[in-house]
Amino acid sequence: MTHNAVLRPEPLSAPSSGKQKRVTLRPAGLWQTVGPVAVFIALFALVAVLTPTFVTGGGLGILTVQAAPILLVALGQAMVLNVGSIDLSNAATVVLSAMILAQALEPLGPAAPLLTLVVVTLIGAVNGFLIAFGQIPSFALTLGTLGIVQAASLEVSHATTVYATANTDLLAPLFGTALVGLPLAFWVGVVCAVVLWAVLRFTRSGQGMTAVGLNESGALFSGLRTRWLKVAAFALSGLLSGLAGVLVIAQAGAASSFGLGSDLLLPGITAAIVGGTAITGGVTNPINIVFGALTVGLVPIGATSVGISPQAQSLVYGLVIIVAVALTMGRKRQGVVK
Repeated sequence: MTHNAVLRPEPLSAPSSGKQKRVTLRPAGLWQTVGPVAVFIALFALVAVLTPTFVTGGGLGILTVQAAPILLVALGQAMVLNVGSIDLSNAATVVLSAMILAQALEPLGPAAPLLTLVVVTLIGAVNGFLIAFGQIPSFALTLGTLGIVQAASLEVSHATTVYATANTDLLAPLFGTALVGLPLAFWVGVVCAVVLWAVLRFTRSGQGMTAVGLNESGALFSGLRTRWLKVAAFALSGLLSGLAGVLVIAQAGAASSFGLGSDLLLPGITAAIVGGTAITGGVTNPINIVFGALTVGLVPIGATSVGISPQAQSLVYGLVIIVAVALTMGRKRQGVVK
């Protein structure tokens, strides 16, 4: 099964067994194949021309620091979008995981990150279970979960900033160690992208998730356990949000409901879609999402370079989403609950 079908043969003339065929590249397929890389290169070149000090002053390293948590959130969002759903709670889950980790580091030490990841993975799995077995639309369910998780964060933090006061050296290498000039935290996201790409392409479960997004009714009649595949997709979203929360503590050493990580929802969705993920489901390439996250990380820098105020950055994100969605649509959908 291939889930990024790009090439479509079309006859040059009337159908005939002896006629030569030519190959055409459809616009949606073109975007999903080379679009994310091309957009990043173009935006990076623009920033380099308008702000040369960005390149010479270590701007790429700064960019990857900013893009690392966006990448993890975007990868989780992409897994959910791939099954035809959406997760509006994953950015709030990032903040909750950071708060849990900050408080658990002192008593639990090395076990604290593991505990944090287990908790948020379960939150994601519960989301998926309620959506799949309760037939609740993902938009409505995760919007409700967003409010619940935000309330839990306020309760855990007592509505204040939570500081990691012990064992922070366990997380220091994530931003204190560089490979090829880029922080280890960014490479963690890249490794996750490669693993998810391999899962989607080479495993039955991964191909099943794509089949659910393309045609859920057809996947069900094919014998796939579509409900549990949805649960798995949301569990992965929770896990990746937890990893982003770990990066928040590694970078800032503290977490709050309005601090680092609290504004990742729109950038995460944008990065997933700019990375070639179809909002309608069934099409995603986690490796391209790496470039989607880098592009989103460049947006504030590029916007400033061309004179757009920081207050208008959400407008830029919105326009990018509209264009990217238009480029990734065009398939017939079935009327099933997503």
